[in-house]
Amino acid sequence: MQKKTNILLGDIEVNRDLKLLLIIGGLYALATFLSNTFVNIYLWKQSNDYIAIAQYNAAVYILQPVTFIVAGRLAKRVDRVIVLRLGVTVLALFFMTVLLVSENAATYNILLGALLGVGYGFYWLAFNVLTFEITEPDTRDFFNGFLGLMQSFGGMIGPILAGYIISNLNNSQGYTIIFSISFFLFICAVICSFFLKRRKAAGKFDFRRILYERKNNKNWRNILYAHTFQGLREGIFVFVISIWVFIATGSELALGTFNLIFSGCSFVCYYAATRLIKPHMRKKSILIGGLALYFAIFLIIFNLNYPILLLYGAIIGIAYPLFTVPYASMTYDVIGHGWQAKEMRIEYIVVRELFLNVGRVSSILLFIVSITFFPADQIIPYLLVLLGSGHIVVSFFIRKVSFLPTGKNPATPLKDGVMNNENR
Repeated sequence: MQKKTNILLGDIEVNRDLKLLLIIGGLYALATFLSNTFVNIYLWKQSNDYIAIAQYNAAVYILQPVTFIVAGRLAKRVDRVIVLRLGVTVLALFFMTVLLVSENAATYNILLGALLGVGYGFYWLAFNVLTFEITEPDTRDFFNGFLGLMQSFGGMIGPILAGYIISNLNNSQGYTIIFSISFFLFICAVICSFFLKRRKAAGKFDFRRILYERKNNKNWRNILYAHTFQGLREGIFVFVISIWVFIATGSELALGTFNLIFSGCSFVCYYAATRLIKPHMRKKSILIGGLALYFAIFLIIFNLNYPILLLYGAIIGIAYPLFTVPYASMTYDVIGHGWQAKEMRIEYIVVRELFLNVGRVSSILLFIVSITFFPADQIIPYLLVLLGSGHIVVSFFIRKVSFLPTGKNPATPLKDGVMNNENR
């Protein structure tokens, strides 16, 4: 391990795998920000139907946790670097499929969503497990913050570039170009994955045991419930806001500008959060971020116009880093203090993802039922207010998470940054 001290990294321990994982995460962020927002718009322009978009996103969030279970078994029996590589490859195939079906994409919305969900499942299972293994308690805030920094940079460059390309070319041509670039970036990520150190795990894959562990471990139970409510917000916000921006402006370039404002604010705040949020400040930061994310909703439900949407984007761009950086670090720390954390780290990640996607799917199903019986423009604001409270509820569960002073926890720190608890 080599020590690095500079204005960007601060005083931390870095190693080759940590750098490679950040590069892969950065390529992933740029590829997804370049295209994923516009996949929803691409489908919207073909169908002009909220239900078609909701079905696409529901397929993503249903297949993702199912794939997590399969990926978990593979990671235990084979290697999680191979699982990561498989996930990036499937994501590349997703964009190839979008290119192939072209203007018939809305007809294959569920198939496309399922393919994307499979890619996400393999990728995020491996990425989260590798994050848990490669980072240590004193580098997790840095890693999560720096990754957020890279994601924000991708969010600044990707959407505005994609919006410019689509707006200045024939729509079909523009979409073909940006989907092709995303395909190429995922191929680059696959190549980078070959330089990661192979990491095998021993033992039997038993996620049911870790699912049951929430009855024994109140910290784990609270983290899981927090992730369910996080998913309730994410389920519909991930596509409704983008469609609203497009409806308000009729322009992909305007949507790219919205994401530029959002990601620009996130870029600055992720850097600040990485350097300034210390472990004792995490709960307060999560609460402040959650409150800001919720109250920002009231800007857009009463008076929907483009300048207000840009203001909304700036506020949530500031709030998300305050929420996400300490929240992700606390989650990994809870897992690290958990029962058999070293041997069962993959199962912990799988169970967490199950609860997160239960929230996401529940949110989308409620959305589909609601707009089936009520006019979409009337019911959606109420859904945003109801489901948007998810991040405030997260802070309620997070404040119940507590650790004993160092040395008194039932888990003992290990060299690789995870915890082991042999005697419960």
